[in-house]
Amino acid sequence: MAKVFTIPVQPTPVNRKRARRPDPRYVEGQRVLVQAMKYLAQADPQGNRPAIELLSEHFRTRFRMSDSPLQ
Repeated sequence: MAKVFTIPVQPTPVNRKRARRPDPRYVEGQRVLVQAMKYLAQADPQGNRPAIELLSEHFRTRFRMSDSPLQ
């Protein structure tokens, strides 16, 4: 059997995660999606329900979870 030696190393501050700053393009895109949902809901809530659900799904997940290549 071989012996395993471990040498403790102090973590360097370079490897620590930095505070995340929001991307202004993403924030603006989310704002536009919310405005679109509000407009659709005011214009015709029942008729625009599928569109509102699709936009809401994009807003919550950043991509379409319902898309499937086999559907």
